[in-house]
Amino acid sequence: MAAAGPLAGRVALVTGANTGIGRVTARELARQGAHVFVACRTAERARAVLDDIRALPGAGAADFLALDLGDFASVRACAHAFLARDLPLHLLINNAGLAGARGRTASGFEMAFGVNHVGHFLLTDLLLARIRASAPARIVTVASRAHTRVAGIDWTAVRAPTRTRTGFPEYGVSKLANVLFSAELGRRLSGSGVTTYALHPGVVASDVWRRVPAPLRWLIKRGMISVEEGAATTLYCATSAACAGQTGLYYDKCAVKDPAPAGQDALLAAELWKRSAAWIA
Repeated sequence: MAAAGPLAGRVALVTGANTGIGRVTARELARQGAHVFVACRTAERARAVLDDIRALPGAGAADFLALDLGDFASVRACAHAFLARDLPLHLLINNAGLAGARGRTASGFEMAFGVNHVGHFLLTDLLLARIRASAPARIVTVASRAHTRVAGIDWTAVRAPTRTRTGFPEYGVSKLANVLFSAELGRRLSGSGVTTYALHPGVVASDVWRRVPAPLRWLIKRGMISVEEGAATTLYCATSAACAGQTGLYYDKCAVKDPAPAGQDALLAAELWKRSAAWIA
């Protein structure tokens, strides 16, 4: 049966869609008729959400794309696999993320920064021509209010293994990078028909905390909101007519909110863009 709903005929790609708010986002976009690509590390991880979507009456199609954001080769292969389908791309949801992880990615970045920012920067860059050709289109990046806890970016630290025991300060830096990236991308795409959004989903009891040691993970997840509640602002930015004319802004609880001062620093955003472009070249 052909997909029905307001997003019928639209194509979306959601990173980290196998779990948490990404899973809810993918399911709800498909429920509204979109053809959704679930991008995560393995087909086994994607199976449950694909089954969920395919069981929805009138939902759009759902397909898997292999993606490890910490590995440039995997990001490039994911983009190539999508582009080879010769489909438009109307919604790119840069959702995947991790917190409390320690180490360095396969591509040589501090773990949270490499996955949360650099991997998404590369994926967006590789898909951008297709997104522009598909306009009107939206690029939604899931950030966090954790960006308010850091004052800037240490360019040496983001190329080194995680320094802190908890990894939370590094997570804040990666989320600041998300806010800056979305704002700079919005400036660069002005007038193109492609709009950009960064958002705080709320403090969500999701698998983003999976690398945090078990006792601490249990404590910090008490009182957090559900993944369904956490996906609300992502879905608002992806689908609402109310924000269709907005770009480069930051959202919380489905409303525009000023990011922290560092998140409004256009010079820092331009420097981040320059360095990110050099890293992926």
